[in-house]
Amino acid sequence: MTIPAEDIYFKKVIDFSHARCLLHFRVSQDLFSSFQVDLGTARLLKSLTPTRLGKARKVLDLGCGYGPLGLTLKKLVPQREVHLVDRDALALAYTTQNAALNAIPDVQVYASLGYDDVTARDFDLIVANIPGKAGESAIAHFLLDAHHHVQPEGQVAIVVVAPLTETVTNLLTRPDIAVTFHEVRSGYAIFHFHFTAPAAAPPPESALARGVYHREHITLEFAELTFTMQTARGLPEFDSLDYATRLALRTLNKLHPQTFPRALVLNPGQGYLPLALWQWFQPASLALVDRDLLSLRYTAHNLRAHGCPETTFTTFHQPGLSLPDFAPVDLAVVVLREEEGARAAVQTLHQAMAAVRPGGTLLLVGSSTAATRLLRPIDAEKALHLKKRSRDKGRSALVLERR
Repeated sequence: MTIPAEDIYFKKVIDFSHARCLLHFRVSQDLFSSFQVDLGTARLLKSLTPTRLGKARKVLDLGCGYGPLGLTLKKLVPQREVHLVDRDALALAYTTQNAALNAIPDVQVYASLGYDDVTARDFDLIVANIPGKAGESAIAHFLLDAHHHVQPEGQVAIVVVAPLTETVTNLLTRPDIAVTFHEVRSGYAIFHFHFTAPAAAPPPESALARGVYHREHITLEFAELTFTMQTARGLPEFDSLDYATRLALRTLNKLHPQTFPRALVLNPGQGYLPLALWQWFQPASLALVDRDLLSLRYTAHNLRAHGCPETTFTTFHQPGLSLPDFAPVDLAVVVLREEEGARAAVQTLHQAMAAVRPGGTLLLVGSSTAATRLLRPIDAEKALHLKKRSRDKGRSALVLERR
């Protein structure tokens, strides 16, 4: 992969040294541990001594971020087969860049929600820096479902923040699990373990279908619209709507009696806006774009549960809104990610403009700060006409017409 000459997500390059091996990591400000390689990650790598690693010729890095665990293990032993997976498409893009930056060939980098999309089994080693807010059911999935992906003598090595020590200890206290290393230090807990009995048959359903990420149901009542959503742990708005979403719903409702045969939603979150759009306008085609695979799958789940045919919606797991092979839409609803930075917001504006047909509508929603920053490029962009701006409690909605 060629590293892009201009990367609007790029923050800096981090230098990282381990076992006399120096690596460089390009990072985005919106990825975990963008200041330096996380101390927990560094301590986990340090715990993986040659004796504890054994042969470890096939490795899975679960939730790889920008790649420090898996790429370091590959750099140390180039003959290893290493799979690096994450639910965040931006993390995967940076992992791929960092493999190229460090001249590390033949790594497999791809999207997976937990183990649901992992393409191989019989790993010698699975490593993971478990997110602190993953929730106990997801943590149990990351630890215990490893049994279906390691070979009989395989190991699992994880690091968690120290407050999760008791949770992990309880999960690993089973007759078929042997903990071979445990250390709590500097706010982190490290566990190495392996399974001592053969694995049972893997569950027939994915972890998502089994409800591993389920948080709770929330019933939305808005302007004669009522529906119940299954929300996910790890996504915002799991129990109530953000002011930006409420503002977007009010704005969408006022677009009646227009029709939008082709629609698009960027950053759909739990799926409130796509579901409202489907209920109100019944588009024949609905594109869902997000860098977070969890968001896309819960949005799809909620659409299916409310009668939206599978053939109606298409998901795009990617950062940004570049869809060169997708026909322009009549309506694009864009939820701005302020944490991605001002340059990313401007790029999103231009990509959204390209995604909307002439005469179509673009609805931008986000913080008032993010929206205000876009007013100047909107004014400079003669192909866009600002029809209306609404504000509520620090949030803004911009309704634009594509000329």
